[in-house]
Amino acid sequence: MSRHFLEQGLATLGINLAHKQLEKFNRYYDELTTWNSRINLTGITEYSQVLIKHFLDSLTATMLIPDRVKEEGSIIDVGTGAGFPGIPMKIAFPGLHLALVESVAKKVNFLHHIVDALELSSTSIHHDRAEKLGHAPALRGKFDVVVGRSVASMATLMELTVPFCRSGGLVIVHKKGDITREVKEADNAFKLLNSQLVNKIRIDLQGLEDERCLVVIRKLGDTPGKYPRRPGIPRKRPL
Repeated sequence: MSRHFLEQGLATLGINLAHKQLEKFNRYYDELTTWNSRINLTGITEYSQVLIKHFLDSLTATMLIPDRVKEEGSIIDVGTGAGFPGIPMKIAFPGLHLALVESVAKKVNFLHHIVDALELSSTSIHHDRAEKLGHAPALRGKFDVVVGRSVASMATLMELTVPFCRSGGLVIVHKKGDITREVKEADNAFKLLNSQLVNKIRIDLQGLEDERCLVVIRKLGDTPGKYPRRPGIPRKRPL
């Protein structure tokens, strides 16, 4: 599967990239697979699958982000791992001010390397748990959009992401499968965190026919000071 497939997927998403941006995706793939031979960054390494399940999947969230934010707004990617979905967003929309949150040191080392290799400006990397960084004055309530791809429950994800969002901003999380019950069980978390479910969008993109969707939440007001709770508690005892 060639780069042409990536370009087709981008066109479906309404994204047009310059040659230099497409080359950055190729460099990203090369660096990801090289590093992955030494440390576990991803279980997906085949070129076509990285294009679909990492790069294009990451970019689906941009369909729901206001143009103003994509041009010059701020986004934080919580639990970014090897840089997904934040770095593909930054490559596609260079005007973004991007922050990456990751707690695993080896992955943080890769993030520093790839940000330098791809010459990504206005990109910061924060090495700590989201539960701690969610209380940091420089990050709490500062971002137009919060994104994340995680297997954690919606209630847990809300506690780990909403505190970073400004009032009126959006939280967009990637999910798979039937999450009707999971979203319903997060009702209490939405209320406690002054947030509201806005939409649930099924992804319709070639190669992503595995019931992927995007859940969109709007932050309505300030996050109560006690959230997020201590590291580990949001997963052990979801709101």
